[in-house]
Amino acid sequence: MSKGKHESYWIETSNFPNYPKLKEDTETEVCVVGGGIAGITTAYLLTQKGFRVTLIEALKLGHGTTGYTTAKLTAQHDLIYNQLISKFGEETAKIHYDAAMETIDFVKETEKELQADFQLSTEAAYVFTDEQKNVRQIEKEWEAYQKLGIPGSLEEELPLPVSSKRAVKMDNQAQFHPLLFLQAMTEYISSHGGRIYEDTRAETIDEGEPATVKLKDGGSVTAKHVVIATHFPFYDFKGAYFARLDVARSYIVSGKSPLRYPGGMFISMDSPSRSVRSAKDKDGETLWLIGGDGHRTGKGKEMKEHYSNLRNWGRSQFEMDEFDYNWSSEDFMSLDSLFYIGRITKRTQNLYVATAFRKWGMSGGITAAKEITSLIADGKSLYNDIYDPARSDGVKGITTLAKNMVEVGTELVSGKLEKTNKSIDDLEQGEAGKIRHNGKLVGVYKDNEGTVHKVDTTCTHMGCEVHWNDAETTWDCPCHGSRFRASGEVIEGPAVKDLKKID
Repeated sequence: MSKGKHESYWIETSNFPNYPKLKEDTETEVCVVGGGIAGITTAYLLTQKGFRVTLIEALKLGHGTTGYTTAKLTAQHDLIYNQLISKFGEETAKIHYDAAMETIDFVKETEKELQADFQLSTEAAYVFTDEQKNVRQIEKEWEAYQKLGIPGSLEEELPLPVSSKRAVKMDNQAQFHPLLFLQAMTEYISSHGGRIYEDTRAETIDEGEPATVKLKDGGSVTAKHVVIATHFPFYDFKGAYFARLDVARSYIVSGKSPLRYPGGMFISMDSPSRSVRSAKDKDGETLWLIGGDGHRTGKGKEMKEHYSNLRNWGRSQFEMDEFDYNWSSEDFMSLDSLFYIGRITKRTQNLYVATAFRKWGMSGGITAAKEITSLIADGKSLYNDIYDPARSDGVKGITTLAKNMVEVGTELVSGKLEKTNKSIDDLEQGEAGKIRHNGKLVGVYKDNEGTVHKVDTTCTHMGCEVHWNDAETTWDCPCHGSRFRASGEVIEGPAVKDLKKID
């Protein structure tokens, strides 16, 4: 019974060219930091408008969160519209829906303009529950749809062979292959004067007009405008984003089923959550993508169990025996459920940020690109400033902020007091653990060749204690989601410096 390769289907079936590393000082009109959907789409739109754009990516294009998504292109962001109406009113809720629907149209238009194939298909989207206690929430969401004029329906059953007590359906949604979308746009950027660099990590920004992005390995980019599209802003102390974002990991497995896929995209509101969509493999056969089992980054049980839980659910519900791929993703949530898109602070007019997409980064990233492009090109918001990061996050947001700060403080203290009796000799090949050396915790990983990697387990962002992720073979920070390779190199921010290696 195959568990599948630990790789993203999107990454394996895309083919980005390699781009050089930037090592010297350069100048441009707009510097976009981050080579995912928000960054590349922003660079594409600004290039179309005639701006000189430089795009830099710390690793490889599309290999961040965008490469590990479920790739649902939808306005159905869980149960959101009843909440938005209650918190902000119908106008804001309708703007949020319209913005997401416009992203579907944008992808359709871009597919035609660039004469590409994004494997785009129109699908209905469902949020469902199999628990009686959650039925009323589903019904309230349908009432919100009716208030806002959202096409859909309230359903008793699903076309999917899964038990459901109630579901809310949203019509005219979409799914696609996100990296084919990004690949086509990068080709356009490169052929129209834009410059793209990989393996180029931004470390800090010297503010001013122009601003200068300082690179980790030397060199810099000086620009009139800087767009921070790094998922979690690497320049996060400006605007206190480290305290305004919640971080979570979720998991995906994919494989084939003897059942016919009925069409549609599905997500449960129950715990643990389950998400289902389809895709076509390289031979044109149907893959079932099953996601869920989310938890706060750096917390919870052994990470491999989450993949096992999803595979077991696929076997029990859809008779799946063979699995082709498994991967995981990291997502960030704002304090009030709306994205953070716009100027990083009210006082900083030429630095822009795009983050907090709440696990809906495909529509959120494109919305961010359109909004930031409008702010740079025309000086105005497309969406009535509802995503402005400088907005008040409200009473509930303040409560969440206080909770986040307490959790970080607890991690800072408890992490340093972590007990361990392990020694290096206790570790098998492919295993990791923590030992104490001269009173300090040291993270030790013994790779499959027997080489021992030792790192200081203090996160280089704000000093929390990182924890081992056995599914990804990474060190993960539970405070703000920074992730590091087993040998200490930073993978995902907000950290920009590697873990210190220990001799």
